Amino acid sequence: MCDVIVDVPPESQVHKQVVRKDAEKRDITLNPSTKLFYVEVEQPDIHNPSGDLDRLLYALKKQWGFLDVTVDIKVLQYLQKILRSSNWKVTCAVNKSNPKASSRIEKIWPGLFNGPIYGLAVDLGSTTIALHICDLLNGKVLKSSGIMNPQIRFGEDLMSRVSYAMLNPQGTLEMTNAVRLGLNDLIIESIKSLEIEADDFFEMTIVCNPIMHHLLLGIDPTELGQAPFALATSQELYLRAMNLDLNSLPNTNVYILPAIAGHVGADAAAVALAEAPNEAEEITLIIDVGTNAEIILGNKNQLLACSSPTGPAFEGAQISCGQRAAPGAIERVEIDPETKEARFKIIGCDEWLDSAVLSDKWKCLNITGICGSGIIEAIAEMRTAGIIDSSGLIGSFDQVGSERCITDGRTQSYIIFDGQKNDGPLIKITNGDIRAIQLAKAALYAGARLLMDQMKIEKVDKIVLAGAFGAHISAKHALILGMIPDCPLDKVSSAGNAAGTGARIALLNSKSREQVTKLVEKIIKVETAMEPRFQEHFIAATAIPNSIHKFPELEKIVTFPKITFNAKKGERRTRSSRQSRS
Repeated sequence: MCDVIVDVPPESQVHKQVVRKDAEKRDITLNPSTKLFYVEVEQPDIHNPSGDLDRLLYALKKQWGFLDVTVDIKVLQYLQKILRSSNWKVTCAVNKSNPKASSRIEKIWPGLFNGPIYGLAVDLGSTTIALHICDLLNGKVLKSSGIMNPQIRFGEDLMSRVSYAMLNPQGTLEMTNAVRLGLNDLIIESIKSLEIEADDFFEMTIVCNPIMHHLLLGIDPTELGQAPFALATSQELYLRAMNLDLNSLPNTNVYILPAIAGHVGADAAAVALAEAPNEAEEITLIIDVGTNAEIILGNKNQLLACSSPTGPAFEGAQISCGQRAAPGAIERVEIDPETKEARFKIIGCDEWLDSAVLSDKWKCLNITGICGSGIIEAIAEMRTAGIIDSSGLIGSFDQVGSERCITDGRTQSYIIFDGQKNDGPLIKITNGDIRAIQLAKAALYAGARLLMDQMKIEKVDKIVLAGAFGAHISAKHALILGMIPDCPLDKVSSAGNAAGTGARIALLNSKSREQVTKLVEKIIKVETAMEPRFQEHFIAATAIPNSIHKFPELEKIVTFPKITFNAKKGERRTRSSRQSRS
């Protein structure tokens, strides 16, 4: 007998993961690193012998001012044929990605060529990989696609992957190969669907957290698993796609944004580039919600940043009926405070579903579980409906007066949907589920509050929730849970996939790369693991919404029941004699 790893490939999964990282609409100044230049080259002269490449470089210098240009051997191999077939008039794709390196001719077309040429912006997350294909000449997003990060088989969260690298001699290599293969497959599939040529891709930008950064580059991430959390490098990187085994992109230059420090990586830098808190008057709190949350606080006077290990609970992991976002997953929940009855929405259906609707439709809806946004709303609704108290304890049937509250082992659970009579699932929220969300949201709040302590402020002017998950969180329910500091509801907004937007900005505007480098240098990194007050804030934040800090803005719109449930056996009643609820 020995341990085994079972992989279920995406194409074999009944419920395909929904990777919600579409490109956000954004006006971006177009100034790509790769541009097209039309030149007319002098023909060879027997009395003034020179190579065809020499005369092409001279034409670029004379007609466009290029002084230092190199060329790859693959261009040189077909140069003479193209020059002669086009009557010595050609268009060159010239790249100037790295300001410290020479310009580079990537491809030549006969005659006048007006494009298109393409680039890719990649958000390489610990859970998902998102990719946006863009036209470099007009900035249009031609396709957005994504997959689950294949490294998940080695660990749901980042520190599990660090542990895998530490405990397995070939662990880093395995994870590097997995993520490169997954990214390469995503690129090939996306390009094929557009029916365009892979050798017309000249630029790629990548944003990722520090551990994903190291694993993509084939660097052992062990040092990031222990203080002082040293990066192999925090600098921006200029590579060729072939250096990352992305052999499907023969002409592509890769730019990886700089990291801020420790566990605050290039993805946080991209968020800062996209949201520009350094230009704001208001004190802004930006939270990129994910398995590892990145948090930025400040304005034009000062910027602070930290990371907070929220874990995979927000993604549906460690939840009894949890799942990642996929068709059939419950994503919205409402609970009537009087009747304690629930209604919900599932992914793939716009209709609110309650007991009356479900009695006829549940079979065709194929309800499968509950995803992160649904879990957050369910627990927040349970708190305001008086089903759980501030400690997160679910009341019994006798205490709450609802048959949806059932005895479940030594604790209670609340039933959201029961399809068991029709061979369907029982979807419930257990006290263990609530505890997992409490720990995740407490880590998120404690990180934000720690930055507020550093700035010596008690409130923020506005909050921006970023990331694919952040875009689908209800601001009201996030405040009820105490995931984020108190703030007027109309000052809490979503930025969508801000890291992906930052990657697109860096792809389409080469000047923004200088901006993000300067911005990163100004951000002050706060290491949560080394700050004693983090634990204090964390413990207080396990209460719903918080046991120490007040939420006066939230209390203007929400009234919390003043209840406390005691787990006494005499106050419980089993569900066996009651009718099943749906």
